[in-house]
Amino acid sequence: MIDHDLAVLDYLADQVVILYGKPGAYGIVSHIKGAREGINEYLNGYLTSENTLIRKEPIKFRVKPAPRPIQREKVLLEWTDLTKRLGDFELEVKAGVIHRGEVIGVLGPNGIGKTTFARLLVNELEPDSGVVIPHGEVRISYKPQYVRDLAVKYGDKTVREYLAMIVGNDFMSKIIWPDLANGLSLTPLMDRELSSLSGGELQRVVVAGSLLRDAEVYLLDEPMAYLDIEQRVRVASVIRRIIEERDVVALVIEHDITMVDYLSTSVMVFSGEPGKHGIAQPPTDLRTGMSEFLKDQDVTFRREPQVGRPRINKRNSYLDRLQRSIGEYYYYLSTEEGEEASNQ
Repeated sequence: MIDHDLAVLDYLADQVVILYGKPGAYGIVSHIKGAREGINEYLNGYLTSENTLIRKEPIKFRVKPAPRPIQREKVLLEWTDLTKRLGDFELEVKAGVIHRGEVIGVLGPNGIGKTTFARLLVNELEPDSGVVIPHGEVRISYKPQYVRDLAVKYGDKTVREYLAMIVGNDFMSKIIWPDLANGLSLTPLMDRELSSLSGGELQRVVVAGSLLRDAEVYLLDEPMAYLDIEQRVRVASVIRRIIEERDVVALVIEHDITMVDYLSTSVMVFSGEPGKHGIAQPPTDLRTGMSEFLKDQDVTFRREPQVGRPRINKRNSYLDRLQRSIGEYYYYLSTEEGEEASNQ
């Protein structure tokens, strides 16, 4: 099984191999490793049995996320209770508020209204009831879920021409350009037409264009789709850097729980019946929101003691039973507690 979602890979796999090297040039396959050991070594960037450094910096998770900001003076956008009906589907959005400096992960199953909510925020759709209230000028950079339409609309433009059109001719002078160009392997694509790009290549270009724009709100609908884990981490790191340095906001609709955990300070949870009725809760702190979401999915997560990454508990394991008994579906353990519980 080849997969970039580390939480799912860890849950399903007994053993893993790690591929490393230079994309498009050469690849090396590691020795077979246990799933836990292999994923931890991959995140650390060092393969012990091969004595090989595959990445300069380890990928680190924040075991105890910062509390959600509540300063009224930092409110950037808020909304009253919203409703929107599209055919047989109805979305209810509970009143909420977002603050400068937040990265909000948006979680929920497909067909539950996450993209509809995004379109309400960017004024692509008008709510049937309720109102979205910006605080001051709020420019929104929107990355849509489906990017193939852009290849149809701008298919004769090269990547360089497309980025210049939506960002400006000086896009290469922006501070984050080197991170995006290297992390998303954009340099070989610059003089290719959008119509010639694969789905993954087009996704990388559209994500880069969205992050290069100057905005107060970055609304990114499934930005990690088609990206490998290295590219996902680079995109997540750039998102966090933009939000921290510019004191703006990102809303990221994403299914990769590991990446939501890695980059989010807050969470919005969507529930209901896919295709019929969706209910969106207001943004809340990461631990509360993730626990609510995981309870809906009937799974529990723990922290890996060595690297802090989230791991799915095996059904009816000691930790699964313990966390369900105390209502902690997204539980933070100290290293000692985690090791002791894992041994049991």
